[in-house]
Order: sequence, then structure tokens, then C-alpha cells
Amino acid sequence: MRVLIAPDSFGDTLSAVDATAAIARGWARARPDDVLAPAPQSDGGPGFVDVLAARFGEVRSADVVGPLGAGVTASWLYADRGAGPTGYIECAQACGLHQLGGRPTPRTSMSADTTGVGQLIAAALDDGVTTIVVGLGGSATSDGGRGMIDALGGPDAAARRLADVTIIAASDVENPLLGPLGAVAVFGPQKGADPDALGRLEERMTQWSRVLGRLAGRDISAEPGAGAAGGLGAALLALGGKRVSGATVVAEATDRDADIAAADLVITGEGKFDSQTLRGKVVSALNGAAQAAGIPTVVFAGQVALSDEEIAAAGIRSAHAIVDVAGSVEVAMTDADNQLTRLAEQVASQWASTQ
Repeated sequence: MRVLIAPDSFGDTLSAVDATAAIARGWARARPDDVLAPAPQSDGGPGFVDVLAARFGEVRSADVVGPLGAGVTASWLYADRGAGPTGYIECAQACGLHQLGGRPTPRTSMSADTTGVGQLIAAALDDGVTTIVVGLGGSATSDGGRGMIDALGGPDAAARRLADVTIIAASDVENPLLGPLGAVAVFGPQKGADPDALGRLEERMTQWSRVLGRLAGRDISAEPGAGAAGGLGAALLALGGKRVSGATVVAEATDRDADIAAADLVITGEGKFDSQTLRGKVVSALNGAAQAAGIPTVVFAGQVALSDEEIAAAGIRSAHAIVDVAGSVEVAMTDADNQLTRLAEQVASQWASTQ
């Protein structure tokens, strides 16, 4: 049997690449004769570069400014696959929550910026890319991409530098820039903003949106994806970018449909398998493609928050939680690699009897 192993990351506990390796290790213990095809996935958030680099391209690095001004070394991917040189950039490498050095606070929510993303784009331009794909997700920022634009010389200079460059904003987030569903209101609290900071950030974002509107020649604040990565999506749209589903970017770049067509079973997964998973996230996209090809899908997750009936209605063969083998959420998170391996081995050993 050929098994495609294609999980997203498991939150902050396991990258998609590490989760793929853990599942493969456990599955091989129970079914050593199966052919395992590793294909880690991403929706554009943390791990975006690693997922793509596992399949193609050359990883390059640049020393840039982190979200709070300290220097960080960020990786990006250079690839020339016949359609011109492309730079794949992961915003979390330069301004991710994990770069804060501690828990987010109201102060960091106000201070964190996207300067490092602009510096990564500049590095890619210096290396001659003609297409830039920016994976959006996991950012600590709510600056509307102002730091990125300033790092490229300001609005007019940034527009000139990118005039002949194809820009793709890779994100499954569809939120607008402003308002109750916008970047600040929805994502600000998880970046440390308290009620006072939320009000100040929304006011600052509203003022900045006017600058972006002049740059774009239209009001981009209500466009889907403008609110991604604390409004970084809006800045990319204003510079001529196009939003594309991050999961779709990875699927097309890695020829996911061919991987699925060649498989007898698809295994995917993420940190928490719940109702949001079924609304266009990586697991949902994988399952949809597998269903179309008539191939069963199994989901592994840190926690499963759907009923058996909901899982079956989604067309998923079965879903399994790490917490069930670990015995507690704490062990599931602190020992995620080993526990996911155990879970995969357990499911694999039972697979023949369930067919």
C-alpha cells in the first residue's frame, strides 16, 4: 500500500516536517512493507519555507530585523523551475510571535513591526527573483505592513522596486483590514493587545489604510485577505499583489494532486481538528482532493473536537487524537513527537482489520 503522509503543523508543538517524520516512523513500525510518501503541508504560516524546501529549491538566509528590533537570521527559498526565479518568503521567519522572546503583551502588540519582511523581500530582489510569494501567518505584528514598506524605501519607492515583480500573498485568511472582522479586532488579542491597545491599533490601522489606498489607487481595506498577518496582506495587495490560498500555493508547487492520485491512503493532520478545520484549511483541502480521487483519508491531531458523525459526514475515514494515547494534554504537547509516533503505530497496526 502506498501511503501519502501530508500533515500541516501541529500548532507550536510540531512543524509539518517533524509531524510527517513522526507519523512515518510510527506507521513503518507496524506496516514495514507499505511505501510511505512524505509530503508536509502548509497554509502559508510558520513552516511554509521548510515545507517547500523539502521538495525543491535552495534555502538562503538573510540577517534582518525581528519584530521588536533585535537581529534575527531568516531563511527564504530560491527556486527557478522554468517560469522565472521565484522567492518564497515566510513572514513568521522575520516577525513571528516566536521571535518576541516571551509572551506577547500590550506593549509588543503596539511595537512589533514587519521591517524584517521588507528586508527579506529586498534580499530576494537582489538575487534576481521576478516572483515573490509571501506566506502570511503566525505574525506578532499589527502594523499593516508599514515596516515592510518603509524597509523598501517608503510607499513610492516600494512600488517602483516591485513594479515588474509578480507578488503573491499566500494566506487562507480572508479577513478585511478594518472593523469587527479585521486584523486588529480578530487577531490583536492573540498578539497581546488589551482593550486600550486594540483601540489605538485600530485607529492607527485606519490612518495607514488611507496611505495604502492612495498607493493602490483604490480602497483595499475591505478586500479578502487584507487583514492577514496583522494587515501585511493589505500592504502586499496595495503593491499589486494577489491573494492566493496558502494551501493552494503549496499544493500546486509540490504537485499534490499527482501525489494523491498515486496513493492508496492519505494521512493528514493538525494541532486541533474541529469545525474550523472543515472551512478550507489544509486538512479540508487534502480530504477534498482525496475524496475526488476516491482515496480514503485518515486524520491525526493533537485533539479531535468533532463527533464521529461529523467526521463521517466530512468524508473522512477516521480521526485520531494524540491526547488519547498520551493520557493528558500536557504530555501530548510536551512529548508530541513520541506520542504522535505511538499513535501512528497504533492506527497502522489496526488498519488491515478495519478494511
